[in-house]
Parts: sequence; C-alpha cells; structure tokens
Amino acid sequence: MASTGKLTYRTVEVDLGGRLVTVPEGGLYDRFRMNTDLDEVAQDPRVSSVDFFRRMPKTRVDSSIGPTLTPNFYYRIATARLTMLAPTKAIRARLPKELDPLEIAPGLGIVSVMAFRYDVCDIDFYTEAAVGIAVKPARHGGGLSLLDLVTGLKNDSLHSYVLALPVNTEIAQVRGHDGYGFPKWVTQLDVDIDTEHTSARVANDHGGLDLALSVPTPKQTARPTGAHVSTLTSYTTIDGAWHSTTSQINMLASGTTRFPRGLDLQLGEGRMSEDLRSLKPIRTIQLDVTAEGQLALHMPVPTSVRDRS
Repeated sequence: MASTGKLTYRTVEVDLGGRLVTVPEGGLYDRFRMNTDLDEVAQDPRVSSVDFFRRMPKTRVDSSIGPTLTPNFYYRIATARLTMLAPTKAIRARLPKELDPLEIAPGLGIVSVMAFRYDVCDIDFYTEAAVGIAVKPARHGGGLSLLDLVTGLKNDSLHSYVLALPVNTEIAQVRGHDGYGFPKWVTQLDVDIDTEHTSARVANDHGGLDLALSVPTPKQTARPTGAHVSTLTSYTTIDGAWHSTTSQINMLASGTTRFPRGLDLQLGEGRMSEDLRSLKPIRTIQLDVTAEGQLALHMPVPTSVRDRS
C-alpha cells in the first residue's frame, strides 16, 4: 500500500534497469508500460483531448533503465515558473564550464523556480519542483542572437541546466535520475494550480520546509490544442557524456504576469533552498503559469558542447 497524503492505493513492483520501484496497481504504467491506449485516455474527464499525441509516434529505445518507449506522454499537467534575475558571477559558480548563462544584461543572468503537477501521464500521477538556470544553446561557436533571448523570455524555446529536481514518486525518481541524468530525489511535495491560485510546498529530508511558494494565478488564455507549443531543452551528463532532453509543452490555458504581486516565496532548510540561495537571486521579474497543458518528454540524446578544458 502507498499514500499520496490524500489517497491510499495498492501498488505493484516493476523493474527499471534492475531497480524495483512501486507503481499504482491498475494505473497506466502497470497496464500499458508506456504504450498507453490513447482512446482509453480520451475517456478520462480530466483530459480535454489526445489529438496532440496522435501524430507523435513512440519509438522503442534501449536506455540505462532498460528498453523503453519515447516520448513519455503527459495528458494533463499544470506548471508554474518564477523567473528571477541573478548575478552572472554566482550563476557561473554553479554551472559546468561547458555551458554559458543566458544574460538579460551584462552581469545579470536568469534563474527560475518551477513547480509541476502531472495529473494524468504514462507513469501515473506525480509532482515535482525545480531550481534551474537559463543557459545559451550548447552549440559550437557563434554568439547569442536577440531571437534566442526573446524566445527564451517568452517561454517558447528555453535552454536550461537544472540544479535540483525533487519528485514525489519512485518511478519518476529512477527514470529521471538513471534515465535522464537529472538531480532527482523523492520527498513529500504538494503542488496545487488552478485558475485562481498557485501553490507548492517541498519538504526536506526531515519533513520540515525546504521551499514553498504561494501566488495568485495570472489570468489564463485558452487556446486550441497545438496552437501554442513551447520547447524546453535541458542539458545533463550521463556516464560522463553530455546529453540534451527535449520537452514539448502543449499550452492549453496559460498566463504571464511581470513583477507578480502577492508572491510569497519561503526558503527553509534543504537542497532546493540551498541551491537557490547559492544563485543569489535579486528580484522576481516574471511569473508564468499553465493551468492546463500537455507534455511530450523525449529521452535524452547525445549532444555536442564546447570543450573548454
């Protein structure tokens, strides 16, 4: 038996690359092992449409978590992102030397705190949060164009390096850490996002406060499926080699506000708060909330970065 804090459910064990993890008995992963029946998902009242996924075939690949299908489909999600200014010097101290921070002005980079709620997905319900750094595309030569900066700030095409990515389920931790190279661990993590209010609370290893945020949700704009699809590229190392992971976000209802009012961001004692403090954020300049969206998360692929050794 397992509990989310609100519900108790039966679990079964599954093997991921030699590691046993528990998943909800009768859940999507237990029944379909990533090869989810879209027609069945379409019957879920929480899912407005599955058309975004019908033209996106899955591919079977070998990975460090064993054979799997990619992309991982998320049929109903909600996300929030606080964008902050931080000194480039502090950011560089936390970035691998191969990556460059995205600067909004000389000496000023961009960092973020994010919260995610995945209500319906191939690996079942889970939540996660993140502290990340906006970086320039990891390509050889060439400077940053104005288009890179504008699209990054508009949340249309962002490149990032993640410092912390806690989750609340075992399967999300093992897939994210072993399969994608992300700094994931399991903790108590609550995320609630609707059209009125956005909140998240991340617990530390002792059950106390690591990080929490509370803020009014920006006014949401509804869009047809596929009308606004943003892309996030994240860089990680797997077995010492650089990889990039692409996320495609189908934004069905989203909104943005600059210099958000009513924001309550609390830092406690834990890995997330320590990572955020190390970046020395100066000011929150933007809040992006997607109250309803969908996501296709692709498995990481090898990528080329600039060698500065």
